[in-house]
Amino acid sequence: MTSKTTVKTLLILGASGDLTGRLLLPGLAGLLATGRVGGLRLVGAGSDPWTARQWKERVDTSFAAAAGAAESPGRSVLDSVAASTEYHQVDVTADGRLADLLARLEGPVAIYFALPPEISQKACALLRRDQLPAGTRLVLEKPFGAGLESARELNKVLAALVPEDHIHRVDHFLGKATVLNILGLRFANRFLEPVWDRDHIEKVEIIFDEDLALEGRARYYDHAGALKDMIQSHLLHIMAFLAIDAPASIDERDLRDAVAAVLRASSIKAPFQDSTRRARYTAGKLGERTIPDYAAEPGVDPARNTETLAQVTVEIDNWRWKGVPFILRSGKAMGHKRKEAVVTFRPVPHLPVGFSGVDSPNHLRIGFGPDVLQLDVDVNGPGDVFTLDRASLITELNAAGMLPYGEVLEGILTGDPLLSVRGDTAEECWRIMEPVLRAWAQDAVPLEEYDAGSQGPAAWGTSGGRRDSGHTGSGSPTAASHGG
Repeated sequence: MTSKTTVKTLLILGASGDLTGRLLLPGLAGLLATGRVGGLRLVGAGSDPWTARQWKERVDTSFAAAAGAAESPGRSVLDSVAASTEYHQVDVTADGRLADLLARLEGPVAIYFALPPEISQKACALLRRDQLPAGTRLVLEKPFGAGLESARELNKVLAALVPEDHIHRVDHFLGKATVLNILGLRFANRFLEPVWDRDHIEKVEIIFDEDLALEGRARYYDHAGALKDMIQSHLLHIMAFLAIDAPASIDERDLRDAVAAVLRASSIKAPFQDSTRRARYTAGKLGERTIPDYAAEPGVDPARNTETLAQVTVEIDNWRWKGVPFILRSGKAMGHKRKEAVVTFRPVPHLPVGFSGVDSPNHLRIGFGPDVLQLDVDVNGPGDVFTLDRASLITELNAAGMLPYGEVLEGILTGDPLLSVRGDTAEECWRIMEPVLRAWAQDAVPLEEYDAGSQGPAAWGTSGGRRDSGHTGSGSPTAASHGG
């Protein structure tokens, strides 16, 4: 069942929490400022006893930047939403409390569960289909469930409440700009697709290294760790978009079917000492900041052995990718922020005798903030034309017109499930990761250490080579600029 009903009320559960203030409300503000969504009422609800004034101050603060940059129609929409918003103190795990609130709201309603996964699951289990206004959309943050079994149970609960296309499992990494940049690169360039396979590609790395430490998120992060928080929740889907076969269209069914096919073919093979790595940061410096040992951070239980850096090698057992390692890595408190996919091509089978210098594999880099495409190639060097040198062709990819959560919310409010995670693929991501989680829980893979502000444990090396301003050789890079 597909519906294009426009949402009238956006209900944010967990409205007093960090996610709402830091990401959701600024994203909503950017969307409202475009003028593409009108007639929306914003309602916040949370367990904290906030006053109407406290909530209004949070909304006004979060809307301020977008209002300052918006044109008159956009400012008018922002002012209207901010003026009519309200806050309710609600315990969503108490039977009937959320249903009572929904009965007072104008439908269709989008219920955004900006809550820990276990709380969201309890709240959904207490609802009945007849308690939901017609056209209700359920929006849940990843990680979706706490494991494969809980994800399956949650999917059953949600399916009893609303149709699948009314369920939005949010992955803000799948903003339209990111996804469409990958798909456009893959399928709009004839020269690239014929070499996008096991015969020409040696490995693919997807790296999301942050130069941020725990930043007060121990309550959530110490129970999740890098493997669940980033690789399971986000990087597996980025991998799937890089690996899919060409869909007939970018309609949500065609595209999400292609993603599901890749994930069903994916696994992390034992022994996990070889295919996975984990580490935790110790005290160090990030720029001018002194970072304490992760185990000493407030709210952290050292006995959990929570990793802050994780790396796994995924194998995709299909015709196109058999034997090509997909290396997914994410870490906190790293010395350099790095968000990119690196495709390493196989070396040429024969280099004509007479060339000197370094003939290294070509790399294609797709940056995710900044959105940059970089192709590293070997060319004749300056001076001695028989000496090979490395040059980089660089172009800026078209960035989104608004924040990632603005793109997410637009799909929710207009009824477009294209960039939401489908129920079967949410389960597949857990299926891929659960053997690793079990092995780590049994200490089958050692928990290594690295200094905050470093590149990780020295023995790990540097995946894919770090991108440095587009120049990796001794000669001058060739730069092509395209603002689009």
